[in-house]
Amino acid sequence: MSASSTETHRDLRAQRLDVAGTREFTRPGAGEARRAAIRAVTEEWLAELFADAVGRRSGVALAAVGSLGRADSGPLSDLDLVLLHDGRTTSAEQVAAMADRIWYPVWDAGLKLDHSVRTAGECRRVAADDLAAAMGLLDLSLIAGDRDLVAGIRSSVSHDWRAGARKRLPILLEGLSARHHRHGELSQDVEPNLKEAHGGLRDVTVLAALTEAWLTDRPHGRVEQAASTLLDVRDALHVVTGRGRDRLLRDDHDAVAALLGHTDSDDLLTQVSTASRTIAWALDSTVRRASQSQRARTLRVGPRRPQLSPLGYGLFAHDGEAVLGSTQQVGQDAMLPLRAAVVAARSRLPLSPQTLNNLALSPDLPTPWPEAARTLFADLLASGPGLLAVWEGLDQVGIIERWLPEWAAVRSRPQRSAIHRHTVDRHLLEVVLGAVGLSREVARPDLLLVAALLHDIGKVSGAHDHSETGAKISDVLLRRVGYDDADREQVVLLVREHLTLMETATRRDLADPATLQHIIDTVGRDLETFELLRALTIADAKAAGPKAWTEWRAALLDTLSSGIREILGGTAPALPPPSDPQLDPEALAEVASGSPFVTVAAATGGWSVTVHDEDRIGLFADTAGLLAAYGLTVRRARLATVDGVAVDEWLVESPGGDAPEPARIVSGLRRLATGDRSALGSLERRRRQRAGVPSLAGASRAFVVPGSGTEASVLEVRTQDRPGLLHDLGIAFARLGVSVRSAHISTHAGQTLDTFYVTEVGGKMLSPAKVAQALSTLIDACDGEPHP
Repeated sequence: MSASSTETHRDLRAQRLDVAGTREFTRPGAGEARRAAIRAVTEEWLAELFADAVGRRSGVALAAVGSLGRADSGPLSDLDLVLLHDGRTTSAEQVAAMADRIWYPVWDAGLKLDHSVRTAGECRRVAADDLAAAMGLLDLSLIAGDRDLVAGIRSSVSHDWRAGARKRLPILLEGLSARHHRHGELSQDVEPNLKEAHGGLRDVTVLAALTEAWLTDRPHGRVEQAASTLLDVRDALHVVTGRGRDRLLRDDHDAVAALLGHTDSDDLLTQVSTASRTIAWALDSTVRRASQSQRARTLRVGPRRPQLSPLGYGLFAHDGEAVLGSTQQVGQDAMLPLRAAVVAARSRLPLSPQTLNNLALSPDLPTPWPEAARTLFADLLASGPGLLAVWEGLDQVGIIERWLPEWAAVRSRPQRSAIHRHTVDRHLLEVVLGAVGLSREVARPDLLLVAALLHDIGKVSGAHDHSETGAKISDVLLRRVGYDDADREQVVLLVREHLTLMETATRRDLADPATLQHIIDTVGRDLETFELLRALTIADAKAAGPKAWTEWRAALLDTLSSGIREILGGTAPALPPPSDPQLDPEALAEVASGSPFVTVAAATGGWSVTVHDEDRIGLFADTAGLLAAYGLTVRRARLATVDGVAVDEWLVESPGGDAPEPARIVSGLRRLATGDRSALGSLERRRRQRAGVPSLAGASRAFVVPGSGTEASVLEVRTQDRPGLLHDLGIAFARLGVSVRSAHISTHAGQTLDTFYVTEVGGKMLSPAKVAQALSTLIDACDGEPHP
């Protein structure tokens, strides 16, 4: 080898940096051209090494795997090279000498090298034993030498990969999960690993390997664009640091952002996060497709029918996903995406990609939203852990931004604060999940969850006070969605003041009356508003991270809360006394003849079911149980008794969309009145199906409402809604021998707030001992525990 040739070899690192550094980073398509140029320089350099070491000998080839094999090598990416030989025309000693003449100049050039020497048979054996090596050999690419040798090995390895795909898939997925656990989510890291984290460049390689196995196809288009974005960032990182790094450290943010033409480093991180989310979502959905394909390859006689389990509202569970059973409503029903999202999230199932694409064809919701749409949106926020996957799917196909255009400004936006561990949009969702667990501590959990979703919506570019900015944005958003003035003003207050309690607790003298007065004035002397603000404060701090929620901070907030509650505790307005409804003459005639009378009418958000029947202990339980048995969801109810006739008004939803049948309800009530419980059989089956489903919120609560100003005892119950809950509460009252004189049933965001006016059978208020027994029994009923 000549001196000039050796010097050329040593300049490869500088050549690759020069090729990258002299090319544009901001022009569209520049990344592909830059990487093609880097590959050309590298392959030319390696081909010269190969020619010096091997000459024109047949049966030998130099091939690349890894980034060079995939044609996406960066300026300072490692070289992964394989010297291949046929095992016949060249001796082992000769091959080893050739390898040394290639490897040493690479090391001299200052580049990292992963190298091996193998025959075709050895490649197949290594691929069979080592999953990572197998995936690397799928990208085997000729640099110089025997083209047929390389093509034959690549073909054999690909054939073996496909043949063993079913057996190797579980191992691949286990390794994938372990890697993601080690390196975290790229989209949520301020110093992300562009290669190894969930949503990184290695996941793009896994997508290609799954497709190569013929188990499934993968999303295209947006994934390629996302991968190109991460590759551009990696290339810029190599250029500005002069090192082959994959970790984008804080110190490098500004330089990389400037090279890529971003206005600031936050824009850079937003782009990185958005790209990685696209890759992560594509990978997760492709893994499900591959797993489904593997399960489908089971020998069976006859055609394989899809196993569909109904979830309600036209959705079905199929192979770990929620799918639409029919596309008949696609493109016509604006609320179909909301209904589908609620059902899927409650079932903790992601919506399938095809279902998401179909839902994206739905028309936009009108302005303002219908009341039913606002109710469904609150239910979605209250759905618990299933929310994240469903929300991400909706976000990927653009539905979230159609619902909430303001979401685009915080989507994937980074947070520089040391206490935060998530991007702004992910933090908002994490606070929503935390607020679900506190929803029984407030009277309006729906408003708590909406405030949780919007509390940091003001963290947009250029905002100096994100609380004030967020309050203004929320006000516009809530007006468009259609919240009434009282609810809108309360949520806006919560967004504006979401930092006030913690700042006051940690920075003010809690023994100073002025401190308490400041908070009292902030919440307008309203205890429920304070409880909402307190719950939002806790959820926000816990979601931010362990630095934001410590035992010290929690203790200070508890001290402040105790002082506020002591002052505001007696200021809650009294409940209005129940009003007597007007009696229908036709209904009175039917009841007098010994038969219930039921009417059904269309109502906003569902159906209004009015039941007239002779008042009796257990009627409330029987009616509630019957409605649940028929698959109806009770949204609100008002119960009253006039001259011995019960007049119960129920607002219900029908998952199937059909109106409840009055004759069927009448028949069921008649059977239940005679002691025939068979009408509730389907309810018991639904209970068994839900057995073991964990509660999303905290402990159930039952307490006496003070200052009711009526002749009845007023009890309030807050718990997670579920099929048959009202039936269980009614049974509890019946066992106690307590008469439900009136009831006000409401459900907000999956949590019930039920108020019961109850008396002894003779019409007297409950004694203190009876009240204590009732509260205990009601809590047991909420938790599904029988009470003697």
